[in-house]
Amino acid sequence: MKRLHSLTLIPTFVLATTMAMPVSAQFAKPEDAIKYRKAAFSVLATHFGRVAAMANGKVPFDAKVAADNAEIVAMVSALPFTGFVPGSGIGKTDAHPKLWAEQEKFNASASKMQEEVRKLNTAAKSGNFDVIKVAVADVSKACKSCHDDYKRD
Repeated sequence: MKRLHSLTLIPTFVLATTMAMPVSAQFAKPEDAIKYRKAAFSVLATHFGRVAAMANGKVPFDAKVAADNAEIVAMVSALPFTGFVPGSGIGKTDAHPKLWAEQEKFNASASKMQEEVRKLNTAAKSGNFDVIKVAVADVSKACKSCHDDYKRD
């Protein structure tokens, strides 16, 4: 009976240990975290760019396309930030070194962008071009603020 009890504890321990791993353990190397966040930012920029192009009059406005892309932006907006793990500030990254020293301020900037993205998603669902245009401007400001502070030139 004691042996059976030990055997059932092993899988439980392995599962608990795996689930408790920090986010940084999801990346085998710092380069993996950098690639991940660059890819996530690329997807985010692509879909936001489609909505922004409509808001800026560069392409015809299509409410469904705007709503679809804003939804993707909302879903993806948190992904890049899981890739800013300790040790991933070196290598082929555009992250400014001060990002690591100002982690709380950086996280606040990320949260502000995500808040504006949620507002954009709501605006896009309304189909109201004028409301979408304002929301796009607010997301753009939030992105620019973070880029100005934490992205290398």
